[in-house]
Amino acid sequence: MQFRLAEKQDLTQIIKMYKEVIKNMDANGLQIWDESYPFAFFESDIQNKQFYVLEEDNKIISAVAMCDKHIGENVGKWENVNAKAFYLSRFAVDPDYLKQGIGSLMVNKIKEIAKELGAQYLRLFVVIINKRATQFYEKNGFRKVEGILDTFLDDGSILHEFGYEMEI
Repeated sequence: MQFRLAEKQDLTQIIKMYKEVIKNMDANGLQIWDESYPFAFFESDIQNKQFYVLEEDNKIISAVAMCDKHIGENVGKWENVNAKAFYLSRFAVDPDYLKQGIGSLMVNKIKEIAKELGAQYLRLFVVIINKRATQFYEKNGFRKVEGILDTFLDDGSILHEFGYEMEI
């Protein structure tokens, strides 16, 4: 398996994988992502060198954005607000590779990169109803912090998200 920064030529595979992820989420009652999110961010994530992929046999099987800014960075009650942190977003694992340790491998690889770049924390937000994701992050060493990020959607609904962080 190869963990690396995504490149523009990966976009077709990335889009295909995320479409499968969304189908799987929808089938499990999690209508969180759609045709605009997360797709609207892939090109800029790649251009800004903040999108990482894991591939096996030339197939992208997982991806995540690691950003130094996040719209919710002032919402959570972080352990050390002044410490350098990276925010994980758009974390996905191909449904054919679930329950095989791929997500945990990605967290470990991202921790290594973040540490090399001088970060002390990894942080992220998870939609409250996404129990599978909250369990995954807690199992991998993230702790929930106080505060809820509310994202107002075009259809009038609101996504409520918990903040999580991990000292690295």
